[in-house]
Amino acid sequence: MKQFSLPRSAGRAGLSATAAAALAFGLAAPAAADPAQTYEGAARAQYTGNAEGGESVTMTGGEITTNLFRLEQDDGEAFTAYCIDFETNILGGAWYLEDEWANYPGQGDFAEPGKVHWLLQHGYPSVTADELAADAGVTEVGDEEALAATQAAIWHFSNDEDLEKGSDNVEAVYDHLVAAAEPLPQGEPDASLSVSPEDATGQSGETVGEFTISTSTEAVPVDLSAPEGVELVDTRTGEAVDTVTDGSTVGFAVPEDAEPGEASFALETTSTVEQGRLFKGEDANEPTQTLITAEDSEVAVSAAAGVEWSEADEPAPEPEPEPEPEKPEEPEPTPEPSDEPEDDKPAPEDEKGEQELPVTGGALAGLVAAGIAALGAGGGALYLSRKRKSGVTGDEV
Repeated sequence: MKQFSLPRSAGRAGLSATAAAALAFGLAAPAAADPAQTYEGAARAQYTGNAEGGESVTMTGGEITTNLFRLEQDDGEAFTAYCIDFETNILGGAWYLEDEWANYPGQGDFAEPGKVHWLLQHGYPSVTADELAADAGVTEVGDEEALAATQAAIWHFSNDEDLEKGSDNVEAVYDHLVAAAEPLPQGEPDASLSVSPEDATGQSGETVGEFTISTSTEAVPVDLSAPEGVELVDTRTGEAVDTVTDGSTVGFAVPEDAEPGEASFALETTSTVEQGRLFKGEDANEPTQTLITAEDSEVAVSAAAGVEWSEADEPAPEPEPEPEPEKPEEPEPTPEPSDEPEDDKPAPEDEKGEQELPVTGGALAGLVAAGIAALGAGGGALYLSRKRKSGVTGDEV
């Protein structure tokens, strides 16, 4: 029984029967990853074999056996999944992580995920084989036929594969499912638990980070790892929190005097992984078939986020105002040249502001007479002074 998708090329068709059998029964298991490792916001499970087998069918890419796969968690809880990656082999013992459909790693266009989700809700095992028979207008459809028809219809919408050969009942149920499939408005169910973003940085005195919680459970307890004085708070109210709910936004309130450091919080809960969630191989170096959950399942999930901060920057000193530049003195205006002759200009004023008069002929004669009188008076005074020195009286003179 082959547990891998048959390749389209002749080279890949040459796989030996021994290798095919090993893959079918999970004997070629790669080394399992450390089960104790924590994976943020994702359910983790291991492929441990087939939960239920279906009939073989021939698709465009070749003949293949159909199965529901068993994914088992660390605690032993298990759930089932269909294949949505026709081109890739499944590895026995491979570990799987829940992921977004946007990260679908398999080969194929996966063009109509909304219809794939519809098939999971309206195909086997969500709908019994008897109900599918009635819907398809046939009788006595067995579980193996119902499983094969549902898987073939999924490959039609996930990898553009067509059913070329199957039993009459398989073909009838396949035709019914493909014709009736409708794209669901929300093709992908919500994640069971996630934190976005996963890290942030900031400074002391701030609320560092703004983390948004998405969860399908009512409340998730918080496991906080932080220095004394640092709290996880609701970014909208500023109140410290010890549980979070779907849509919560939280950050780390760091005191202003806190030294540089780091803090983190972890979430862990039991949550419902809804039908239609993608599970891809954990090890990118060991490609394995991508799976999609066939039913709702209770799983253990975890998520975490952390921050780092530095000391607050000292406020920069306010710059001193630059002095306004002095205005240059305006030069005195140069007097405009005059066309009047020099003699007609007014006489300059003396220090007292009185205007000097021009010296005329009459004034000059008065000045000469005054000088002669002053000279005579000076001579008389000199003569009298000498007579006193010589002892001559006035009568003798």
